[in-house]
Amino acid sequence: MDQIIVTGNGPLKGEIPIAGAKNACLTLMPATLLTDQPLTLTNAPRLSDIRTMTALLGSLGAEVASLQEGQVLALSSHAMTSHRAEYDIVRKMRASILVLGPMLARDGVAEVSLPGGCAIGARPVDLHLRALEAMGATLDLCEGYVHAKAPSGGLKGAVFEFPVVSVGATENALMAATLARGTTVLKNAAREPEIVDLARCLRAMGAQIEGEGTGTITIQGVQALHGATHPVVTDRIELGTYMLAPAMCGGEVELLGGRIELLAAFCEKLDEAGISVEETPRGLKVARRNGRVRAVNVRTEPFPGFPTDLQAQFMALMCTADGTSVLEETIFENRFMHAPELTRMGAQIEVHGGHATVTGVETLRGAPVMATDLRASVSLILAGMAAQGTTTVSRVYHLDRGYEHVVRKLRGVGAHIERVKEEAA
Repeated sequence: MDQIIVTGNGPLKGEIPIAGAKNACLTLMPATLLTDQPLTLTNAPRLSDIRTMTALLGSLGAEVASLQEGQVLALSSHAMTSHRAEYDIVRKMRASILVLGPMLARDGVAEVSLPGGCAIGARPVDLHLRALEAMGATLDLCEGYVHAKAPSGGLKGAVFEFPVVSVGATENALMAATLARGTTVLKNAAREPEIVDLARCLRAMGAQIEGEGTGTITIQGVQALHGATHPVVTDRIELGTYMLAPAMCGGEVELLGGRIELLAAFCEKLDEAGISVEETPRGLKVARRNGRVRAVNVRTEPFPGFPTDLQAQFMALMCTADGTSVLEETIFENRFMHAPELTRMGAQIEVHGGHATVTGVETLRGAPVMATDLRASVSLILAGMAAQGTTTVSRVYHLDRGYEHVVRKLRGVGAHIERVKEEAA
């Protein structure tokens, strides 16, 4: 098992290229199941989750070719051989549930294992199922699988209001609705950039969609979709993560491909904390203003609010801020598991339910720590970069799910960081 060793060494300088969005690409890949014509995705990230989705689609009979060192994915579902997404693959990643809507819409049948994924709390799929039921699907849960059938003649348009905002359920319903008979209206829909990116890809494939990026999306079903080529949107979570590196360590870093509109609420909090974010022709330039970072309060919310996927990294920033901040997590339970590890480095954090109170200290100290999930992993790396001494982060396999070449990218701006094999006991 690998470890990452980080030694704090002061200000950073340089540029970091931002990859295509993992969460967008994992949604776009199942869209191939909606058509028998080729779908090509450019600007794809090179991550273990992408390989897992590739394996899942392959198990259904889809073909996925990785080109240009993995940055281009060529997909084709012209010869589907199965409509059963097996547990052994699905358990590795929650996004696997996104094959349900496309298969059901195109072929009228799907069997998908209930998904697994990460350890940040329960993420039920009931909203996915309720939206599909509204379109006429018959669903049966049996032995850990969702058995879904469309009525004769296929899914039909419906008006469905999500009781709470759900990104994954919006994506599944949106894809299914493209081939449903009639008009589907999704109310209280998720507004994330990944939803907008999916709608743009589906529109390039011939879908009729209006309202993406708002709370109401209207889809006029069509008889068939065709092939397309689509660039994956910039990964706003990777962007925000690397924006925090100069915020914590000092210096100035340019994030290539970054746009403020992807992270407006996050950028507002950085400004409050005393971090400069400047748009450039190539992306965003980030630098810490004079003096110590100021403590600010954060509440995670669905887009366009502060992203839950940047909460752990922002907590690392607040650990050395001047004053006391309160971070409220409203999206997932169990998402403060990084807090005890940060306290091993000298941070002062108290967690009560969905609130974490962070009292900033002058300096963090390097220590051996253990990653508990994807975003916690990188928060500990950021903390180590800003700490005195050396930090060893264990269980970094989580990182490979969401960050490509993290060591190379941080080294490129001056960080002292390496990835090594853990020594046997």
